[in-house]
Amino acid sequence: MTIRPFMIYCSAATVLLASSCKTTKVVEPVVEVPEVIETPKEEPKNETIANFLSEYLKLKYKDRSFDKYMYVSVKHQRLYLIENDSTIRKYPISTAKKGIGNKQNSLKTPPGLHTIRHKIGDDVPLGGIFESRVYYGKTAKILTGQENAPKDYVTTRIMWLQGEEPGINRGRNIDSYNRYIYIHGTPEEGFIGKPASHGCIRMKNKDVIELYDLIDEGTPILILKY
Repeated sequence: MTIRPFMIYCSAATVLLASSCKTTKVVEPVVEVPEVIETPKEEPKNETIANFLSEYLKLKYKDRSFDKYMYVSVKHQRLYLIENDSTIRKYPISTAKKGIGNKQNSLKTPPGLHTIRHKIGDDVPLGGIFESRVYYGKTAKILTGQENAPKDYVTTRIMWLQGEEPGINRGRNIDSYNRYIYIHGTPEEGFIGKPASHGCIRMKNKDVIELYDLIDEGTPILILKY
């Protein structure tokens, strides 16, 4: 068989081309990009919060009713009053300056599910000072700037919390009720909106009156870090 010069030339060219492509190929290095999780700069929409929490509570606490309840977001320093899966009120608050915690004398705000055990102060005037939950006729000056009152006054209204989760906020040395954890008014309104309390949930005095009138003893309240 006769091999033509043209065929030899083509075969050599093909080998050369194949060899050239293989040796000049650039392999890009594989770089793993870590996932970036951004912290939300704004609080979620009211209805998003209400829908999510209502579903969560009904699944976790199947023996309880959540037609009306409160939710405290420590992260956003807000208290939401939710009824029939809709947010009907939202208030700025102050939780503990030392953060979230359940231990006796920790000066921290306890997490988890609570209920309102007692409402105290039906007829106390705005700014009225409680001493051991009794109003003796004294009234605090309401401070709208960021300044401290002479004492950590409890003013206007008290809603006394009872923990509903043994081992979290109910029981020996971690009991919210025995720690005297309240929702209450404060004369230090200039600090509302950021952590400033000694464990309780502080509110502006007009806001705490409104909330007091909207809820009953036994109303659930869920306190979460987020």
